Amino acid sequence: MATAFDVAAYILGKKGSMTAMKLQKLLYYAQAWSLVWDEKPLFDNTIQAWANGPVVPGVYYWHRGKYSVSSADFAGHPGHLEPEQIATIDAVLDFYGDRPAQWLIDLTHAEDPWKLARKGLAPGERGSNEISHASMADYYSGLG
Repeated sequence: MATAFDVAAYILGKKGSMTAMKLQKLLYYAQAWSLVWDEKPLFDNTIQAWANGPVVPGVYYWHRGKYSVSSADFAGHPGHLEPEQIATIDAVLDFYGDRPAQWLIDLTHAEDPWKLARKGLAPGERGSNEISHASMADYYSGLG
């Protein structure tokens, strides 16, 4: 199975450098839509509901302290992705890829998977609750 690092390297290779925050949201949406369209996870890494939206912690700790990231920042290998996975990521990038990071943050904050995982936490409070695959699949399949 591909890793979030493989997906991050692919996204950055396709779209160029971007803010770390935006990359995190694109990883989240790629995972969510893979669960709906392909009926399986795109990568195995967990996604947590942090104060500024969904975050893949392993990827965060890799780019921690950097505002902007590029494909040179990741040890991922886009070649590990299957054609079906690339098609899903490309579709996500077609819709979300040119949106500003703040737009993506605001969108995730309005959607149930992040809100449910943040239940009981105050706005801005640190949290590490996982956003489950089931929560993402249930919510986004209802949008399709």
